Amino acid sequence: MSWQLHRAHMDDLDSLTPLFDGYRRFYEQVSDPERARTFLSERLQAADTVLFWAQHADGRGGGFTHLFPLWSSVRTGRLWLLNDLYVAPEARRQGVARLLMQQALDFAQADGALGVTLSTAKTNHQASALYRDMGFVLDQEFDSYEHSF
Repeated sequence: MSWQLHRAHMDDLDSLTPLFDGYRRFYEQVSDPERARTFLSERLQAADTVLFWAQHADGRGGGFTHLFPLWSSVRTGRLWLLNDLYVAPEARRQGVARLLMQQALDFAQADGALGVTLSTAKTNHQASALYRDMGFVLDQEFDSYEHSF
């Protein structure tokens, strides 16, 4: 296999920054590599999230998934929010997204979590198909709301 998965550490910032900046541009944010680097550095230093990334045998980064911890009061246990999944354009259609998703699921299960939750745009049909294929179920019971500042 030409892709290796790694749990991100501070020494990975140079490889992760362009991927994270690409992810932000995908979501129509202005390119800002310094902002991307600062955000990742803060998360890695605080160790308050878990980020896995795919690296090609030639050294280039192919994508990442970023997990944030949540707690369920009703279910009285931990969940992981799969907040970010990104595959660089040149790495798409090579199974990188599936590898990253499986790594996230394996990590959460080994951590003793109750499950993994995520959301995606209603128009992101490709991602939705992957999520369904990997056993995620679309919530038919709850609506999600957000209040932005």
